[in-house]
Parts: sequence; structure tokens; C-alpha cells
Amino acid sequence: MAFWKKLFGDSTDADKVDYYQEGLALLREGKFHEALTSFRLALKESPGDTVVLQQIAIAYTRIGMTEEASKTYRHVLQKDPEAAGAHYGLAYLLLRMGEEQEAARHLDAFLANPPRGADAREHVAHARSTLARLRGEEAESDVQTRLDDPSENRDT
Repeated sequence: MAFWKKLFGDSTDADKVDYYQEGLALLREGKFHEALTSFRLALKESPGDTVVLQQIAIAYTRIGMTEEASKTYRHVLQKDPEAAGAHYGLAYLLLRMGEEQEAARHLDAFLANPPRGADAREHVAHARSTLARLRGEEAESDVQTRLDDPSENRDT
């Protein structure tokens, strides 16, 4: 890994490693422990960075360290109460623990200020669907699917 060069002093400004980008690439490859190492190095370069901390929480979640992930998301929310990603991640960890009311509160906070863009649409739809299920409502997407699928319309 690139951090070995820096560790042993074999690095110039031109060779400077972007540990955050390295961590993202490792996450995509499923190398969660290695990603965690890169994100920790990124955090050393930018202490308290909430974006890096959220990626650390994701890595913790992927390797099964859900308690650490939860603590990290909560730490992010102390620094930035509107951090949508932290609300989203924490909500689903809380659901795993059966804490539906608190999870719903975080899903509401996520949806109050959702991220934008094509990548975010899937997460927003998932959050809406989950929140509707928690409240005993039928999600809009489920209603539309039922209306579009003739086999679902049994009244005809």
C-alpha cells in the first residue's frame, strides 16, 4: 500500500498519497480493513474531518464492528448535526438493534436534508421506503409498482 512509502520516508510532494481516495478505492474493492487504515491516515492529515469519519464508520460497519460504527456516526453528528450520511448510516445500524423509533428519527433527519445526485437517489428512496414501513404506511414507490403491474390489480 502507498502508506508504506510515507511510513519509511520514501515520499516526495509529487508522490504524496491521497489516503482518502485510496480508502474509497479499497472500500469499492471490498478491502475493508485496508480501507480503514487509509482512512485513519487521512484523518491524521485532517483531524476531525466528518467526511473521513463517515467513511471510517462505513468501514467499521462492513467488517462487523457495528458498535464502533455507531459511536463514530454519533461523533460526526455531534460535530455536524446535519450530516446526512451519518444520519442514514446510524439509522440502519439502529434498525439492526431493534431501535425503530430512534432509527426513524435519523431517517427523518436524513430526508430533511438529503444528498443530491444520481448516486443519492437510491439511498433517498430506500430511506423513504424504510420510514414508510416503520410507520405502517405504503411507500409511494410500492403503490406505483402495484399500479403499473396488472397482476397486482386483483380488483379488475
